[in-house]
Amino acid sequence: METAILIMAHGSRIPDANQAVHEIAGMVKKMTGYDIVEVSFREQHAPNIQKGIDACVARGAERILLLPYFLYLGAHVLEDLPAELEEARQRHPQVEMAMGKHLGVHHKLAEIVVERIAQSLTEQRWY
Repeated sequence: METAILIMAHGSRIPDANQAVHEIAGMVKKMTGYDIVEVSFREQHAPNIQKGIDACVARGAERILLLPYFLYLGAHVLEDLPAELEEARQRHPQVEMAMGKHLGVHHKLAEIVVERIAQSLTEQRWY
């Protein structure tokens, strides 16, 4: 079965902010080997989540893992994204879909924060 990964981000009116999600998707594709890795946005930018799901289906996905690219459990993760999933299941009953976990609290995120602190302190010459 062909499995697709759909990375769902919030979206921004600032194009460069959205481009970062596409860069992450490219890294994910390279690291995982999945042929179908798509990006979609909840607000402010295209493609929206339903169009992202449609893109996965059009590329032959029989299963789609919808991955919330969100840091914490807010209204989008708890309410909006599950509603998007249910709508997609109605529209594509032949495709198996599941929601992955949001980024949340993870040791690797803390490592990134520590790295950014060190970089910033160095840039400010506060070391």
